[in-house]
Amino acid sequence: MSQDQTSFLDALLGPGLGRNAKLERIAGLLNWAPIGALAAQVRPGSTGRPPYAPLAMVKALLLQQWYGLSDPGLEEALSDRLSFRRFCGFALDAPTPDETTICRFRNALAEKGLGEKIFATVLAQLDAKGMILREGAIIDATLVQAAVNPPPLDEGAGVKSALDPDADWTRSGPKRVAMFGYKAHVATDQGTGFIRRAQLTPAKTAESEVCDAIMPLDVRAVYADKAYEKKERRRRLKEAGVKDRIQHRANKHHAITPWQAARNRLITPLRSAIERTFAVFKRLYGWRRVRYRGLTRNANHLMLIACAYNLRKAAKLAA
Repeated sequence: MSQDQTSFLDALLGPGLGRNAKLERIAGLLNWAPIGALAAQVRPGSTGRPPYAPLAMVKALLLQQWYGLSDPGLEEALSDRLSFRRFCGFALDAPTPDETTICRFRNALAEKGLGEKIFATVLAQLDAKGMILREGAIIDATLVQAAVNPPPLDEGAGVKSALDPDADWTRSGPKRVAMFGYKAHVATDQGTGFIRRAQLTPAKTAESEVCDAIMPLDVRAVYADKAYEKKERRRRLKEAGVKDRIQHRANKHHAITPWQAARNRLITPLRSAIERTFAVFKRLYGWRRVRYRGLTRNANHLMLIACAYNLRKAAKLAA
């Protein structure tokens, strides 16, 4: 029996049993077929348990983000929560994936770069529904600790971890506190907060190095703090007809003028709206520390988080 079909046992359940209004709204938001087609590129092995429907596995990974579940926790939830089974398309009497299957599928998505493609597909459908305003784009980055213990900082600059060689050191904040891990660079839609682009790098990568790769030019304005200031970037925005709302910063040769300081103060409350996105990442999705080792797997996880974030926000707007 196909996993996206109900069984005789499902037909015996009461109409309200196992219903979850939020998940049902999310399920109805999208045409899931293109996402299933992307996920189908993950080929099951010739041995082991029978493969599960790729789309069901993607939906299971989304549930993992929304509910902050570990792989063992997701295995257990899929086994006994009717709403999770219905969202994924598992019949009541059908088997569900164990933690090893979940882990292998997620790793296969990462190896093929499918997380980013699934994110783009979800965003395109939300855009087609008119949910992306394009009034402006807000760009910023947030630090996320590595999953492994940091190497001794006193060993000198550039020291790496043998357990996660992609993670790196940086210093942040007014007190220049050292942090070992990664940096998530994100661009959000002003007004709605939808994530439009995201990229993960080692923590030491400067924000300005990634800005042009994630900066949308189909908006009226781009908002960013002084870490993103660059003459070439300002010129690029002007040529594209996009309002430059990047804050000014002083350098060793020039202090900012009173006019620039006043402009910075006006930009700050608009730019800082992206902090709410990062708060959701860290408080709701538990992403103060990455879950995995290596840039590829953690970048894939960022894409899954971004998908989950956008779908949850879209469901609230559609309610």
